[in-house]
Amino acid sequence: MGAQGKEVLGVNMEKKDVKFKIFRFDPDKDEKPYFENFTVPCKEGETVLGALFEIQDRIDGSLQFRFSCRAGVCGSCGMHINGAYRLACETQVSAMAQPIRIQPMSNMPVIKDLVVDMTEFWKKYRLIEPFLKPGRIDTDKELPQTADERERLGHSINCILCGACTASCTMTMTNENYLGPAALLKAWRFVADSRDSSYVERLESVDGLDGVWRCHTIFNCQLACPKDLDPTSAIASLKRELIKKKVFGKREM
Repeated sequence: MGAQGKEVLGVNMEKKDVKFKIFRFDPDKDEKPYFENFTVPCKEGETVLGALFEIQDRIDGSLQFRFSCRAGVCGSCGMHINGAYRLACETQVSAMAQPIRIQPMSNMPVIKDLVVDMTEFWKKYRLIEPFLKPGRIDTDKELPQTADERERLGHSINCILCGACTASCTMTMTNENYLGPAALLKAWRFVADSRDSSYVERLESVDGLDGVWRCHTIFNCQLACPKDLDPTSAIASLKRELIKKKVFGKREM
């Protein structure tokens, strides 16, 4: 420990006050949402999630938000922070202009404060059957892929289902039946997988005005993704596959 206990292994432990402006709403008692101001002492390297814990532990225990892994893997702490969708556990307080404005994700009902109801999000996700369907195979054999076949999947397998893309989507906002970019990205992940046997069925499940054709290619979902994935490109790929299926009637990768 350094002089006066302010440094540990070269890290400055001195705390500085940071201003936050946080969305609050309890439907059981509030007539309408409002923003509440907080001043939080934050050390160097503090994340927005860490600051929220500080508020909940020491200032206002009624503040509600989701979290789990604290490592940018589970997607639970997706929020709208300073005008963009981010993971609170990965967002450095020092990188944000003050006051740091935090809101829940859009296009989903607010349960309380920063916690939203993702029931419809998971319903759409289940509709595309997000699991590999290899068909009839010998159970004692692997399903190998070539490097090119694996490359076709790209980074689509890295989606953490945080919901940021769906929250940013204007089509989701205007059509409650739209599958949404998260579900469609996952649909493409299995359509593109050479090991999957349900190519035709999967494409049929996303065909229609509540499926890929509802997307207007605005790129909001691409910009919102904290993992730099590209749902817009995945949806465009599904559209191409649908057209190819109508022409060839089979998988033509």
